[in-house]
Amino acid sequence: MLALARQSIDLAVHRQKLSKIDLNQVTPALREIGASFVTLTIHGDLRGCIGALEAYQPLILDVQEHAVAAALEDYRFRPVSEKEIPLLEIEISRLTPPVPLEYSLPAELPAKLRPGIDGVILRDGNLRATFLPQVWEQLPRPEDFLNHLCSKMGAPANT
Repeated sequence: MLALARQSIDLAVHRQKLSKIDLNQVTPALREIGASFVTLTIHGDLRGCIGALEAYQPLILDVQEHAVAAALEDYRFRPVSEKEIPLLEIEISRLTPPVPLEYSLPAELPAKLRPGIDGVILRDGNLRATFLPQVWEQLPRPEDFLNHLCSKMGAPANT
């Protein structure tokens, strides 16, 4: 999958047609409908991260699509250049289906999270933000994790 992601990024940056994937030639696990995020870093600094929260296509196609999108379409960054391709570190995260987490008061939520394990999708009306489990490495305290996620979503922290 990493090789496919890198090859797809390289082709897209060079404005070449992506390789067509024959689903009959890949493992059943890669043919399964799956959701993924592709995260790009250079020297540990985020360079792009795009994915889907819900599965809608075979996992291998999802990874290919999101690798290209992380390189060229992440609104936070300029598109990846040819010179950057060899420097890219690529991480692929396969998401499990989201599970609602029941709570009555916001103060209850931090105790329900499993740092380092849980990714979180936070929703408030039309606002939505997501942190993958890897974000726990930078924000190991559940309260900090949730406060930053609220900020990312555009909502006030500590609510």
